[in-house]
Amino acid sequence: MVKPKPDDFPRITPYLYYEDVGAACDWLIKAFGFSERFRMPGPDGKLSHAELGFADDGVIMLGNPGPDYHAPTATHSQLYVYVDDVDAHFTRAQEAGAKIIEEPADQFYGDRRYVAEDPERQQWSFATRVRAVSNEEMAKAQGT
Repeated sequence: MVKPKPDDFPRITPYLYYEDVGAACDWLIKAFGFSERFRMPGPDGKLSHAELGFADDGVIMLGNPGPDYHAPTATHSQLYVYVDDVDAHFTRAQEAGAKIIEEPADQFYGDRRYVAEDPERQQWSFATRVRAVSNEEMAKAQGT
């Protein structure tokens, strides 16, 4: 019997659109440390779909919805990714030419985080948990 979810996928997998899927894959691997799982060319020979892995359990899919697609001019989403060492990850991304939106900083909710933008304007937050913070402590820190 076929399982309702593949064993090598989480329950929720972001699917990101890119004008140039191949270039996006190469850049995400170099700058952010993703690994290639699968690439599928379309009828025109250009990459139309790809799957990248991250650490031991992260997966994203990339694709191009068609010839009329153009990258958004404004940010409408952000991916939040936990890494083992956010400062080392920041250095890697910076050396690969990532546009840094926010440098690494400790956050009131217990994470040390930085924000970067990829060449097609997708925003990525990378973080490492540095202290445990309860929901009550977070609300108090926010003034609520």
